[in-house]
Amino acid sequence: MRDLKKKKFDWALFALVLILVILGLILLYSTSAYNGRVKFHDPAYYFKKQLFAAILGVLGMYVISGIDCSVLLRFAPALYLASIALSTVVLFVGEEINGSRRWLSLGPLSFQPSEFAKVAVILFLAWVIQKTRRKATSFLFMALVLGSVLPIAALVGSNNLSTAVIILGVAAITVFVSNPRYLPFLWIAAAAVGFIAVFLSVESYRLERLAVWRNPEAYEKGFQTIQGLYAIGSGGIFGRGLGSSLQKLGFVPEAQNDMIFSIICEETGLVGALLLMAVFGLLIWRLMVISTHAADLTGALIAAGIMGHIAIQVILNIAVVTNTIPNTGITLPFVSYGGTSIAFLLGEMGLALSVSRTSGFYGQTAARSI
Repeated sequence: MRDLKKKKFDWALFALVLILVILGLILLYSTSAYNGRVKFHDPAYYFKKQLFAAILGVLGMYVISGIDCSVLLRFAPALYLASIALSTVVLFVGEEINGSRRWLSLGPLSFQPSEFAKVAVILFLAWVIQKTRRKATSFLFMALVLGSVLPIAALVGSNNLSTAVIILGVAAITVFVSNPRYLPFLWIAAAAVGFIAVFLSVESYRLERLAVWRNPEAYEKGFQTIQGLYAIGSGGIFGRGLGSSLQKLGFVPEAQNDMIFSIICEETGLVGALLLMAVFGLLIWRLMVISTHAADLTGALIAAGIMGHIAIQVILNIAVVTNTIPNTGITLPFVSYGGTSIAFLLGEMGLALSVSRTSGFYGQTAARSI
């Protein structure tokens, strides 16, 4: 086991994460104050719950950063099986909100198994690739890796297509890191398109989303999208000012969730939106550097998986809010309201910090070979 205490702490990554957490809390309070006052008679209702989850997440991040990833990898199969079990249970006894069963209630707390599944899949993929990479042909290797995550992707995708897309995207990225050949990914892309097409055709409401996306003004369900675009357009270059949004006053439903980026654009303008995207870009870049300089293949895969998760989720959320793609109900990492989401995201950052501590950042060449 490597001695992490002798390695330097990655303060750059830690600072970027804290900046995103603090910015997220500020933007969330500004966005959610009206809904909190109307629904719970407390403008800080959502803020306080998110702050509590963020504090727990930061503590978890610090603890995980001091654990060697090779230790955590031993539990990867068990964590993956647990994610499958939880994703199955939620389909039958999960709490239904807005027509989807995505939450398990544990007394006063609610838990979203799909967030746990993302972390479990990243660790499990690193474990599978480590076990099979030198024992299978290139095609068989890819089939084994991608096939290993299809069960959880199918379960999660039955009521949360966006998370299934993230899981498949993370799988493709980790496979590429371990076996960087371009041609086989044409087959992977074709399989992914087929997988998504099947899920779209199974339920009629998913096909309806395509119609709403093409012409939101013709459907009642396009109201949220239209109001979000109004918010983005009315923000202009510099925005109305923090706390001055009009669209969050009931026009954009549940503005603190999936559509929070539209309110950010309205209150801080193009400048504020670009600055937030720049911070996300720096975080993704840092994770890519950690993956590149990881001391071994396992660390590289874990960091790459985390990078892929953050990048895909940010891109999908912004694309949905701007109506570039159909609405998939996906949150903006570290910013949208969701205690489960921010806690597990910070846990992933702890994994990245652990990988960074054993990397070749500080004057030594990475020892891994891909």
